[in-house]
Parts: sequence; structure tokens; C-alpha cells
Amino acid sequence: MDYSRAFKRSISATVAGAALLCSTAAFAGEVTIWCWDPNFNVAIMKEAAARYTAKNPDTTFNIVDFAKADVEQKLQTGLASGMTDTLPDIVLIEDYGAQKYLQSFPGSFAALTDKIDYSGFAKYKVDLMTLEGQVYGVPFDSGVTGLYYRTDYLEQAGYKASDMENLTWDRFIEIGKDVKAKTGHEMMALDSNDGGLIRIMMQSGGQWYFNEDGSLNITGNAALKAALETQARIVNEGVAKPTSGWNDGISALTSGDVASVLMGVWITGTVKSQADQAGKWALTAIPKLNIEGATAASNLGGSSWYVLEASAEKDEAIDFLNEIYAKDLDFYQKILTERGAVGSLLAARAGEAYQKPDEFFGGQTVWQNFADWLVQGPA
Repeated sequence: MDYSRAFKRSISATVAGAALLCSTAAFAGEVTIWCWDPNFNVAIMKEAAARYTAKNPDTTFNIVDFAKADVEQKLQTGLASGMTDTLPDIVLIEDYGAQKYLQSFPGSFAALTDKIDYSGFAKYKVDLMTLEGQVYGVPFDSGVTGLYYRTDYLEQAGYKASDMENLTWDRFIEIGKDVKAKTGHEMMALDSNDGGLIRIMMQSGGQWYFNEDGSLNITGNAALKAALETQARIVNEGVAKPTSGWNDGISALTSGDVASVLMGVWITGTVKSQADQAGKWALTAIPKLNIEGATAASNLGGSSWYVLEASAEKDEAIDFLNEIYAKDLDFYQKILTERGAVGSLLAARAGEAYQKPDEFFGGQTVWQNFADWLVQGPA
């Protein structure tokens, strides 16, 4: 017997087996994730984790549910102190705050430009997480906006669904005054200390508080000027019911005090929480500002996932986000139907869940509307 040849075959088999073992168990760590909202972000992340572990059983997840303010405080403290061992592998960051972290703590988040195919996501989401040519996050949910309105109140005032299409803010205010006079209901609730409506209008006009280089964009910002003037008219002409704080505004909505709400898609669950109002609501695009380049599409809220550069499980965390949030279309169908989450992965818009009529909204395909508006905002 040629023992030399047999020994070589044995060594080759051992090496091949080890290589196979490494390839099938490339990741075997625990990925820690910080996020907020147990019924939305946390629940959705648990679904994502379950899908990943089904194919990667050696990976475990520690999904920590904090209040949003606590996530932001702990992240800020950890980054500022340099104590990166106190930070998670993945953290959820609201889109409005992304640039603050990226600019204040350079090098703290993993650059994913060459790891994720960003061409498949809504451009505005990618822009929010881009700094100096590098992309740092994985887009998650959209805060694409719509105008939800009470069809029964509008009908009492003499308006049809067609009257609520292609609205301008001038026309919205005109209708609002008429609805208040004929039904006693203000058109909307408004907390003047909350800047949400201003942000919606300003973004629909293609502008923001800051320029791409981080400098202030106040002087000469036509969209901001028009938004401030429009909100002043809404208040001064009695179109809005004054509210104080989030809960007060939600109460005005769910109790039937107001005839409409203009908000991000994530408010859909709250609108539908009143079963006795089923069939009395409809959805349309938001009104347009009277400025050049304005659209009937905008965004309010929405968040994305970021991997910490110092993470011991960085590669595993990136692979997880890429496999689920950048590729798994069925995942997006499920979180839409179960959680009302409209993702920003554009390919997911073609799924059956988006085509399903919603009888609460008179049979409208509301998810398809939001999916269409997602890509209609200013570039």
C-alpha cells in the first residue's frame, strides 16, 4: 500500500472538510440590536432575525427594546465617550438624525457603499445616509405622506372624492373653511409647537433646513417660506383645531373631531383603530405648495439601520441586513400586512399585499398609493 499517497488523500479530505465547515458556518456570533417601539420596529426586527437564523442557525440575536429617547441618549453617550464596547452591533436611527451622527462622529459607523446594492432603494432614503460619497446605513421604513380624510364629513359639506384630488394648499384651506362652516368640524388638528407640517410641506417643495454640505438653508429657501406662510393661514383662517402634544392630536383624530389628518404612512394603524369609522375614510395625495418644483409627495419620519464600525460582529451584522432588508421581498410583504410598514426597497412594491383593497378606506388600494408616492417626491 502507498502510505504516502493515502496520507495525502487523508490530508486533502480533512482540509476540504474544514473548508466546507467554515463556509457553512461562517458566522456564529451574537448580534446585538438597539431599537424602539415593540409593536413596530422591535417586532419587525424579530421577524427579520428569525428569517436569517433559519438559514444561519449559529447566529443569535439580542434585540433590545428601549424608548426612542433612550436609544439616542445611549448612542450619543457611547460615541462621545469613545466607549464603543457599550454600543450595539446595529442601531436604529431616525432619518432626521442620521447626518448629525455621521458628521459628529466620523468613522463610528461602517461604510456600506460596496456592501449593499443601493440602486434598489428609494433615492431620498439613500441620500439621507450619504456623507462625502460614502453610504452608511441600510434603508428601512418610509414615512411617505398622505392626506387621510373623512368622506362622511366632506359629503355633508357637498364634496366628492374627485374634489379631493390634485389639491393645492389654497384649495385645501378653502375646503376646510367650508367644511367647518357646514359641519362644525375643523379640517385638521394642529400643534403649532410641532414642526411636522412645516417639514412635510418644505420637503414636498424639494428643500430642507440644511444644504447638502451641512450649511444652513434658511435665507432664500422658498419652500420653507411658503410652508410657514401656509401654516399661518391654516391657523388664522380657522381651518385647524388647536392641540397640545401628540396625545391631544391623536384624540382629535380618533374621536372624530377633525375631518382629516396629514401624516406619514405609519399613522394608518391609528386611523384604523376605530372600527366604527370603517368605510368613512379615504386617502389622497397631500396638497401642493404654490412654488416652482413643488410636488404632492413628501415624507415624515422613517428610520434606517446602522452598523457600528467597532462592532466585533460587523461582517455578520452587514450580511444579515443585506440578506433580509436588501433582498427578501417576502419579508416586506409580511411586515406590510402585519405591521403596516411600507419599506423603501422599491422591488417590494410589486407584491400582492400592495394591491389588496382596504374596505376601511372604501376599497382603495392604499398601500399601492403610498408605494407610488414614495418615488414621486422631489429628487
